[in-house]
Amino acid sequence: MKNTLGVVIISVAALFAPALSAAEPDGPIPWAYAIPPVPPAGTPPATPTAPDTSLKHLPGSSGEFTRAQIADRFAPADWYPGDHPSMPDVVAHGKKPDVWACGLCHYPNGKGRQENAGVAGLPVAYFIQTMNDFKNGQRKSAEPRKNNVNLMIAFAKGMTDDEIKAAAEYFGSMKWTPWIKVIETSTVPKTHNANGLLLVEGNEKEPLGKRILETPVNAEASEVLRDPHSSFFAYVPIGSIKKGEALVTKGAGKTTQCGACHGADLKGLGPVPGIAGRSPSYLVRQMYDMQQGTRNGTWTQLMKPVVANLSEEDLIDIAAYTASRMP
Repeated sequence: MKNTLGVVIISVAALFAPALSAAEPDGPIPWAYAIPPVPPAGTPPATPTAPDTSLKHLPGSSGEFTRAQIADRFAPADWYPGDHPSMPDVVAHGKKPDVWACGLCHYPNGKGRQENAGVAGLPVAYFIQTMNDFKNGQRKSAEPRKNNVNLMIAFAKGMTDDEIKAAAEYFGSMKWTPWIKVIETSTVPKTHNANGLLLVEGNEKEPLGKRILETPVNAEASEVLRDPHSSFFAYVPIGSIKKGEALVTKGAGKTTQCGACHGADLKGLGPVPGIAGRSPSYLVRQMYDMQQGTRNGTWTQLMKPVVANLSEEDLIDIAAYTASRMP
């Protein structure tokens, strides 16, 4: 396969029947939405600990920040200011009290994480339309517990047209670059859910089954330090990339060739965003939201017939293939 980004195949015989982890909560495609489990009734609250006020550092950065500064909703850490253009105020600081800094969740370089969206390189018109869809009630999640979608709706409503345009032009000015290494396998590291971010815990393994597991290469760098250089692994079922290629490039009798709108190389075409090399979890959520009718808006109407006949396994295969492509 040509132009494939870091695809690794691990042929390990599955010792167990394919299944989702028992820790996953019920809901639509639990592995994609990754809603944190609710503690059982009667669980005592966690014992408060003293805040960590030590200064944190990252390789190649002259910055030093405490955990509170890193997670500041209105002035999050910018570890590598030389990596990106000057940030508009709404990206760097948001707008108190209701609009958090875009750079907190999506990072100053627009890479984002598995639980949200990578926004670097999105066409300006598409970005603006998306924010207006949030604002006008046209874009919601099929999983109502997906809290960051609910936050985005509130943020969009709190932003002016000029602020939305400034954020769109800023993130659109940066090219999307390799961020995810796709690995075909039947067994994966066991993870725990940290507010929607799936982090590896210890050395224990479990069956992958019919799902995609997207997890940071370095858990501490992504979760604690919010390192915009810390990338992700995407573990996908063996054979899913090849099956996804058939769906994406030929339709396989179920859908329309993705390249017709997203470009032959899947890197975008005019106002239509690129889907090559981007988060497979995010892509599955969006296709499912479109199927369920919770994501609407102008451009979504073109996608609805494209996703209408796709099964969950098809969504997995498509996302595995597109994530493996060079952006």
